[in-house]
Order: sequence, then C-alpha cells, then structure tokens
Amino acid sequence: MSQERSIPGNPPALSKTGCTLVLVTAFLGWMCAGWQLAISSIAMRDAAKDLLPDGSEADVAAWFGRLTCAFLLGAAFGGYVFGVVGDRFGRAKAMGFAILWYSGFSAATVFVADPWQLWAIRFLTCMGVGGMWPNGIALVSEAWPNISRPFLAGAIGTAANFGIMLLSGIASWKPVTVDDWHWIMWFGATPFALGLLVLFAVPESPHWLALGNGKGDGTKPKLAGIGEIFKRPLLATTLLGIALGTIPLFGGWGCSNWAMPWAADVGTPELKAHLSLARSLPGTISSLLGGGIAMLIGRRRAYFLASLGSLVSAQVLFLCLTPDGDHFWFIFWFASLGFFSGFFFGWLPLCLPELFPTRVRATGAGVSFNWGRIATAVGVVASGELLRTVFHGNYSQVGSITGLIYVAGMVVIVFTPDTSQRTLQE
Repeated sequence: MSQERSIPGNPPALSKTGCTLVLVTAFLGWMCAGWQLAISSIAMRDAAKDLLPDGSEADVAAWFGRLTCAFLLGAAFGGYVFGVVGDRFGRAKAMGFAILWYSGFSAATVFVADPWQLWAIRFLTCMGVGGMWPNGIALVSEAWPNISRPFLAGAIGTAANFGIMLLSGIASWKPVTVDDWHWIMWFGATPFALGLLVLFAVPESPHWLALGNGKGDGTKPKLAGIGEIFKRPLLATTLLGIALGTIPLFGGWGCSNWAMPWAADVGTPELKAHLSLARSLPGTISSLLGGGIAMLIGRRRAYFLASLGSLVSAQVLFLCLTPDGDHFWFIFWFASLGFFSGFFFGWLPLCLPELFPTRVRATGAGVSFNWGRIATAVGVVASGELLRTVFHGNYSQVGSITGLIYVAGMVVIVFTPDTSQRTLQE
C-alpha cells in the first residue's frame, strides 16, 4: 500500500487509502476505549459488591469511588507514557500498543479475587485507554488536511460515546448484576485484533516523519519529553490545557457518574443501563457537532456555553429529582447533562492539538487531557469519602456540589488563547 504522496512545501501527505485507514482505526480504537468507560459506570459497583459480600452500601459506594479513581489515574499515567512513546517512536505504533494493552488487561480482570486486585487491574487497563486518546487525535489531526479537522474532531470525539452507547444497549439486554458481571470484561477484551491491525497496517503520521523520526536515514530526531511542555514558552499553555481537560472530566466522573450507583441503589438493574444509554446517545450527537460548532461560533464561546448548559442540567438532576421518582424526568435531565457535556469531547480533539507544536503534540495533548484525570481522581475519592462519612449515602448532595465544577469552566475559558487561525503545519 502506498503510504505517501508528495506535496511541495508541505510534509509528505498520506494517500487517500492511508488517510481512511488512519481515521477508521482511530475511531474504532477510541470507540472500544469507550467500552471501558461504560464498564466503569455499569459494572464497577456490582463487581465491588460481589468482592465485598459483607460490605454495607456506604462501603460499596466508597469502593465505586476508588475504582473510578483507578480508571482516572491509570488513564492519566497511560496518557503520559503512551504520549511520549507516540512522540518518540510514532503515533501509529503507540496507538496499536495502547489498544492491545487495554484489551489484554480487560481480560485479566475476570480473575481478580478481592477489591484491591480489581483496583490494580483497572489501573493497568485504563493506562491503555489514556494512551489511545493522544495518539489517535495526533495521528488523525496530522494525517488529514486542516479543512477536514472540525468534522474529524467531532468524529473522534463521538467514538467513545458511540462505544458507551453500544455497550449500554447490550447491558440493557443482558443486565450486569452482582452475580453476573464478568462477561462484560471479556467483551472489553475483543479489540485485541484491532490493536494488531493498527500495529502492522496503519501508516505513520507524515508530520512526525517530516521531523526526521523513523526515516532510517541517519537523522537523529529531537526527542520529545514532558520537561519541554512544563518549561517556557509552553508552560502556561500546558497549565491551561490541563484545566480545559480537567473540567469536563471531573464533570463526567466526579459529578454525573454518581447518578449511576444512585440509580442502582434505589432503582432496577435495567435503569442504570438506560441511564448510560440516555447519556451516551445525546452525547454522541453533541460530540460529533462539537468541533463544527467551535469553528462556527468560536472556540471560547462554545466551551463557555457547554459549561453553562452542563451546570444547569446537573443542578436540576441532583437537587430536584430522584431515580425512584418519575423515571422520565430523571432520565431526561441526565440526557440533557450528557448532551451538553458531550460538546467538550468534540471540542477537545479539535482545540488541544492546536495548542502544541508537532514535536510535542501527542505529549501535550495527552498531558492536558489525561493529567486532568489526576485532579479528577482526587476529587472523586474525596467526594466518595464525603458521601460515606458526611452525606451518609446521599447522592443528591454530593452530585449537586461536584456539579459546580462547570462554573470553573466558564471562568478558565476566558483566559484561553483563541486558536482559530492556527494550523498544524509547524
């Protein structure tokens, strides 16, 4: 297969076949990573309860928070590790290894015997999830021309939500319960074949190759590393990127995710799957539109409006409704929260790569998106402990308080530079 065609004055471009293969495999890789996000929401409470047969509901809720923390910390660490691998050895290679990584450790989850083993394996699984994102968006952004990027950012942003929606639909047909949760871990292992395909068949980024990386001509590449993005002139950009990535992540994991164990506590096993589907379906639509809307109305305005809509939806959901009341309105406002928060995940793949130069793009985007998970993990564990010790299992209170994170989003975006006129050619 022909990998490159020359364009004078620009890095060698991929063939149409190569571009299509990059897009399809990146979409599928992030879609399957979305299965792991769905697993965390749908299965972790039941898994914890199965491994804690004598634990109280408060203990199970605390372990749900810890397992969410494992996901976030693993993804953060994986985003850094695989981001550096992508900048040094190639985006396609790193993406393939990330898919193999999260698939293999998903299968290993079925053999855990206690909650701490589950925590450790989920941490390792989610390293692959964190590593998939920066390499996938860097590879797609650099393989396709700038004119296509808003649509492609939306497509990649949509992939995870599509994966969540798909697995949520399967879980509504075959419910995940305390006695039957292992099957979903085997399902999460099925992308292993996709990882092999990426590793051996997907072409490399032409921008990365143009730096002298991987040419085999004796040119010594300038190795990327985390140190560069935490020094001037990129330090301020990196800190803003981390803040921009943290807010939607904390909103998803530290706020809206509490609706899932709340529904499992007072509702039916099917309700949590219906909620996951209700969040992922509108989120899929809005993340697909996120990049285009950012182009249409401006990066900063789009982020501000997504924060405002998410804030209103979260407060109505947690302060005015309960899952054992009118299911329609509870699902409606949860879907509204999914819709507005979904815009972030079309916005981030478009805008985060614009902040960083090619030599550190995967590292910078990975740190921005995934290191936000560290702050989110701390917040989730703290809110889980407060739920157990202070709020005594009151999900409404913890959800409404953590939902205030979207106020920070409305403030941070004011200080973010407008990248509308930037390209990815440097």
